[in-house]
Amino acid sequence: MPGTILIGEVTVDFTMPTRATDAKVRLGGVVHAARGLWASGQDYAVGAFCPAYLVEQAQNYLTQHGCRDFVLLGEVTGAPNVIAIADVREVGHQGYEDILRGERKIVLSGDHIDLKRFDTIVIFPGSYDLEGVINQLRPGARVTIDAAYDVDGADTLSSLTGRIDSIVISTSSDLFAKLASSEITPLLDLAKSVGAKHLLLKENRGGSRLFDLGTDRIEYITATLDVTTNSVGVGDVFTAVFGSFDGSARDAAWRGMQVATVYSQTTWPDDLQRDVKRELRMPVEVVRELGGVTLPWHARPGLQIYLAAPDFSYKDHKEISAAVAALEYHNFRVRRPVKENGEADREAPVESLSSYYFNDVQLLRECAAVFAIPIERDPGTLVEIGLAIEMGKPVVTFDPREENRNTMVIMGSAAYSFDLDVCLNGMFDTLSKLQRDDTRK
Repeated sequence: MPGTILIGEVTVDFTMPTRATDAKVRLGGVVHAARGLWASGQDYAVGAFCPAYLVEQAQNYLTQHGCRDFVLLGEVTGAPNVIAIADVREVGHQGYEDILRGERKIVLSGDHIDLKRFDTIVIFPGSYDLEGVINQLRPGARVTIDAAYDVDGADTLSSLTGRIDSIVISTSSDLFAKLASSEITPLLDLAKSVGAKHLLLKENRGGSRLFDLGTDRIEYITATLDVTTNSVGVGDVFTAVFGSFDGSARDAAWRGMQVATVYSQTTWPDDLQRDVKRELRMPVEVVRELGGVTLPWHARPGLQIYLAAPDFSYKDHKEISAAVAALEYHNFRVRRPVKENGEADREAPVESLSSYYFNDVQLLRECAAVFAIPIERDPGTLVEIGLAIEMGKPVVTFDPREENRNTMVIMGSAAYSFDLDVCLNGMFDTLSKLQRDDTRK
């Protein structure tokens, strides 16, 4: 009988179609975590809360993907447990819509369920009674809880004092936004107060931080950035591997990162398993030396980004709005010269333009990097790109209409693409290198 059990709700993930991609439907929720353990070659069981119409399909699917024991802990009623997803790559806010979530209820299974036989438990909270589940576990069991979703406040975790070994949380979670969006200390204090030994903070494209709450030591887990195929469930996979790995917490976090990275690059299980096996052949010490992106959430606002774009009131450029929203979602401080320094009238005399020019140049000097969007080959944006290059500031150029495939623009940019996802990766990579260079000085 497996010693590890994953506990959570089974959902259906419905990725909404776009102009470029078809709709996709697959089992989600705790099933994401299960796929990660299956691909990693680990034995596991699943304790599921599931709508009646999904039970047989979920059990069959999980059994085919390494689940040694499917335990139905409760039935979800009143809602189909269908999650509609707008942005699977998490360029910005993913736009999750949990259908009829306000009507959801949990009817606990009437069968006798023995959860005390499991030594390692990884819990993904949901609409069910979290404290009730914890109370069914064996005292001394190793418990990891993912507080990314459905943990509304500190009181939820405080009620579990003494029962949790590790807490995993994401910068996109409500609890993080309430407690630690500007300062990490309140979150660390909460984790220590409930008796947790480790806190793993997943920081999206900026990597992760593993806090040893006994020694206050921090392990920085790098992110390996590539074109994202699907980010849904990636955090769950990270948590599952971290919480079930038989070894040190440090090594578990690195292994979790490896498996989660592969999970973000494919939605095909066989490809996932093949690539994960290849990844896990590398010793952890080798993985730690490979490098990657480390850009903590709380460091990002200090690395200000100058927006070079025709950001004018008389223009309606959706691409600019989308880019700014994406950068701000990832906690970057975007400086918009047209908004901050004012917008010259199109008929303004030449002699009145000097203040706009010098103020914009000064703002450019104050920023760490430039995010350029030269729509319609805007001459001002192209000049700002040139000024930034001359100042030695890195430029990431987002060219959504592919109007600027010019040698000087492309080669002068640290990253250039028509794809906002690629440009976001470029900005993370660029600022990560800047921060690393600053710490070495």
